[in-house]
Amino acid sequence: MKILVPVKRVVDYNVKVRVKSDGTGVDIANVKMSMNPFDEIAVEEAVR
Repeated sequence: MKILVPVKRVVDYNVKVRVKSDGTGVDIANVKMSMNPFDEIAVEEAVR
C-alpha cells in the first residue's frame, strides 16, 4: 500500500512575525521555518 501525506512548511510558532515596512505582507527573510504540527501527526500516522 502506498500512502501520500502532503506537508506544508510554515513559520515556526516560536518566532515573532514582522510586517514588511510597506505593509504589503509578512517579512519572512531570515525566519526559521518548520513543518506544520498537524502534518507531523499525519506523517506519524502514515508510517504506522
